[in-house]
Amino acid sequence: STQLANAADTLKALGVDYVVTREPGGTPMAESIRELLLAPREEPVNDMTELLLMFAARAQHLHTRILPELESGRWVLCDRFTDATFAYQGGGRGVPADRIEQLENLVQGTFRPDHVVLLDAPVETGMTRARHRGELDRFEQEAVAFFERIRQTYLNRAAADPARYHIVDAAQPLEAVSQDVISLVRGLVNRP
Repeated sequence: STQLANAADTLKALGVDYVVTREPGGTPMAESIRELLLAPREEPVNDMTELLLMFAARAQHLHTRILPELESGRWVLCDRFTDATFAYQGGGRGVPADRIEQLENLVQGTFRPDHVVLLDAPVETGMTRARHRGELDRFEQEAVAFFERIRQTYLNRAAADPARYHIVDAAQPLEAVSQDVISLVRGLVNRP
């Protein structure tokens, strides 16, 4: 969230019209689904239930918020999108990628984000930061191996599509990460 705000501030300084949103969430209905997904619970959540809820929230978010904003000419900064589903539900939970792709095509058609900024750090670094933020959500309570699989899935996706992915070393001190994000956003704005 710190770097999302940093990217937004950079766009504002450059005079770019933008909106900030998040997934799951981004609309009142999608935020309600987010609450279902993140709340710790005694009842185990079936992997397919989790996947379908992610895409239910995404369908609402995409069609009532993201696409209208893009059509009006605004940039959309979204904290997570379908790449996170491939990482968390695919890599983390083991849901086959072809099932995720089917839902991606059903919900999104041919729409894909132009750019993905991947803030990459070792899992232990991320877990330490999450613990310092406060109470952990249902995902943050998972084992280290879950997050190792997520990280590897993100890195594999980045390697497969380097023109769309921009990896920032998030293990650096905060100021260095912030400067890298500012440079990256400025470069994207100034692309021909």
